[in-house]
Amino acid sequence: MEGFSASHDEIIRATGAEGLLKIAVITARNTVQRAREIHNTSPVASAALGRTLCAASLLGNAMKEENAALTIRISGDGPIRGIVAVSDSEGYVRGYVGQPHIDLPLRSDGKLDVGTAVGRNGSFTVSRDIGLKEPYVGSVELVSGEIAEDFTAYLTESEQIPSACGLGVLVDTDTSIKAAGGFLVQLMPGADESLIAKLEENIFLMDQLTTILDEDGAEAVFAQVLKDIEYHLVSREEIGYRCFCSRERASEAIACIDPADLDGMIAEGKNIEVGCQFCDTRYVFTPEDMVQLRKKAEKTE
Repeated sequence: MEGFSASHDEIIRATGAEGLLKIAVITARNTVQRAREIHNTSPVASAALGRTLCAASLLGNAMKEENAALTIRISGDGPIRGIVAVSDSEGYVRGYVGQPHIDLPLRSDGKLDVGTAVGRNGSFTVSRDIGLKEPYVGSVELVSGEIAEDFTAYLTESEQIPSACGLGVLVDTDTSIKAAGGFLVQLMPGADESLIAKLEENIFLMDQLTTILDEDGAEAVFAQVLKDIEYHLVSREEIGYRCFCSRERASEAIACIDPADLDGMIAEGKNIEVGCQFCDTRYVFTPEDMVQLRKKAEKTE
């Protein structure tokens, strides 16, 4: 396999302990920086959204269905007012937070207080759309609001997969993203207590995740999480921030407005604007545009 690259974001996967564990490491600095630029997020909102985007990408990239989509919704009682992250089956993501500009004091240890921003009363919900009539939906109560712990709880409780996860976003002094990413370790049936104990020890003793990513890169995450455990890399795939909105999709949304309401908008003679929550693109429609959409909708009725 080719060497690691810092020029783009990626997910690297490996197996270890003679097939008894799987591990994925994601590097996502550019992805989270793009989200920060789109939504103009505060440092704590950048960290919360970034962690969720990483979690969604790790799960989405693992889906086998080509046109599948995965959505993570975090609904807590904190001032961020919820987080949404969507991934396709390649691991490309998009997302937003309810309140991107919140500003909270740092925790006593000097870290961003994501747990308070998200809140601890609420749910962590994953919805998988693989082309069936209804998506598969699993949900667990929030554990801490710190997201990695909640992600781990979801995998363990809802999907019955023993897992360990780390997610981190390092925000620079100018509020740009200096490092972002995470890891996900999952144990296969047959993994014994000694392997579990070794993983727990390694994760407990490892350096801060964002420091590793910032200074040494993804390869060092493998080295620390799987210290003294044999492993080999099996894949490396590029990921990033990607939105699928378009003027055509915005037009379809307008065409679905109740005809009487649409007629009222046309009569007012004012432009209307449709915004995308994921990338903040604005699509402007004139009264003439709406007349054409109204006629098009009549033909399809």
